[in-house]
Amino acid sequence: MKQIVVLVSVLVVFLCKPEDKNKIPNFTSVEMIHLIESETLNIRALEIVEETNGAYFLTSEGFGGYIGDQDGKQNIVYPITIGSDTVVNNFRALAVTSKSSFALSIESPARLYKITKGEKQLVYQEDHPKAFYDAMRFWNDEEGIAIGDPTDDCMSILITRDGGNTWRKVSCDNLPKVNAGEAAFAASDTNIAIVDNHTWVATGGKSSRIFYSPDKGATWQVFDTPIIQGSETTGMYSVDFYDDLNGFAVGGDYTKPESNVANKIKTSDGGKSWQVVADGEKPGYRSCVQYVPNSKGKALVVVGFKGIDFSNDAGETWSSLSESGYYTIRFVNDTVAYAAGAGRISKLTFRE
Repeated sequence: MKQIVVLVSVLVVFLCKPEDKNKIPNFTSVEMIHLIESETLNIRALEIVEETNGAYFLTSEGFGGYIGDQDGKQNIVYPITIGSDTVVNNFRALAVTSKSSFALSIESPARLYKITKGEKQLVYQEDHPKAFYDAMRFWNDEEGIAIGDPTDDCMSILITRDGGNTWRKVSCDNLPKVNAGEAAFAASDTNIAIVDNHTWVATGGKSSRIFYSPDKGATWQVFDTPIIQGSETTGMYSVDFYDDLNGFAVGGDYTKPESNVANKIKTSDGGKSWQVVADGEKPGYRSCVQYVPNSKGKALVVVGFKGIDFSNDAGETWSSLSESGYYTIRFVNDTVAYAAGAGRISKLTFRE
């Protein structure tokens, strides 16, 4: 009788054991629903809205919108046209807090707008002829960062500590110096990765390195990477971190999209050192990488204008899921994402 009771207890514990939410998926296909299609559409910036499982998007022409599920139906809203009536702006950076959204244009005059309840406010402008901004993120509702190409001998870094009402450009005295020909790419609004207070910025061009801050932009270090570099079109185009140790970066050379030499790198020590993976193997140039949520830091999806690829072994091997081209992607959960690029925004569902 005692043995039977023990056996039953073990079975109860086994059968009632909660399902492990952190599962390494094995995606073999992707289903795409094209939500918006237009020949003139060009989108490189997306931000997920966790409360609604939707996403904000920003077109290069400055049309901001929301797309997501509402009452069981796909809802698309164009709330505002961002920018100036007299200045042609090209927008490639978007950030969203619980209170406002922010849109940043790339070239001089670089303009940063804060949008709250449909009302836009110009909160920063830079007229330097070399001004070129690439990406923007927030640590929390009050503190955010934007990064751009050098105007002097350091990367251009803007910081806000008051909810985006004011932005301050960090002095080069407080930043590592850039190497000759070092800049960044405004390809997918994913040059910046944030985990808690940790921040990583990926540069590219003739020198491609990781700028790292452990304290929300107060202090900075810089680390070399082995990714392909040396010309204006090479280097890291995108970086993502699963936690404060494990990160991945992709890029290459968009003028040679099939080239797959040293264009995928990973770190397991918080960005201090990086290793090339899948060298000489597909995929080639890709503009955006994102970790699949709840995948133990093993599953990754990359996109570029030549297709969508997946890895479930931390980037060591890859499989092609689609040849459909996108510039950028963001995950809603561990199987659903929004992707955008030239001509469309799509909802992607990944299948095993």
